[in-house]
Amino acid sequence: MVIRGVFAAALTPLRDGGQKLDEEPIPAYVAFLAQGGVDGIFVAGTTGEGILLSLAERQRLTRSFLAAAAGQLDVAVHCGAQTTADTAALAADAAEAGAAAVGVIPPPYFRLDDQALYSHLAAAAAACAPVAFYAYEFAARSGYSIPLSVIERLREHVPNLRGLKVSNSPWEALEPYLLDGLDIFVGSEPLLVRALAAGAAGAVSGLASCFPDRVAALAADPSPEAGAAVERLRAELERMPFHAACKLVVQRRGVPIGLDVRAPLRGLSAAEAEALKLP
Repeated sequence: MVIRGVFAAALTPLRDGGQKLDEEPIPAYVAFLAQGGVDGIFVAGTTGEGILLSLAERQRLTRSFLAAAAGQLDVAVHCGAQTTADTAALAADAAEAGAAAVGVIPPPYFRLDDQALYSHLAAAAAACAPVAFYAYEFAARSGYSIPLSVIERLREHVPNLRGLKVSNSPWEALEPYLLDGLDIFVGSEPLLVRALAAGAAGAVSGLASCFPDRVAALAADPSPEAGAAVERLRAELERMPFHAACKLVVQRRGVPIGLDVRAPLRGLSAAEAEALKLP
């Protein structure tokens, strides 16, 4: 399956101080994202606190979003985990559940060499084959980049590699990954206008988790003015704990989502919530 366009990096609804999933708001949240004009959802990624959830929680979350999105939006699932076994298990489960695509970030903490990283990503891709597989390049989160030589080796030996999600910034850190023949989804909204002009397939956007309409409109008409407006929204949210701030925006926009986040992330203080003034 070919996916393109804007994917909202979906928030994960939580309750009980962030200790448990809250699946009840997911249908309303998916409807909100669909009405905002995005093309799909990226589940359990950075914005979705995925790395902080257990494997069982991530599998439940995947199925909840797939059920809610059926007939409305494509669903891609982030399956990156600390071990290859857990990553492959998540990838296989996402494929079995009906995900349109699987994305995997390199595991943090240990800096893998080229051979170890290739083996890890190839195992994840094999586990979800023939579902489309996307390597997730985000050096600021994994602690290191995926070398271009590893991507070229994956292209040669992994038939279901379709592209990459690249959340690097500034432009000089993104541009080398805009490779011919691969679908590249951009994570940094301020770089989206330039990336689309350079051939990017779309965006996987954290900002679209709460402002799907703004990011979808930017992708449809990637003007510098629209880009600057989106950049200002992102900067305002990043002044505060980002995940909790996004949940507050979604709540204010009519979705009955709680503000809980998974520790060690923290929620908003009363002063921060009061200070968050967005359209």
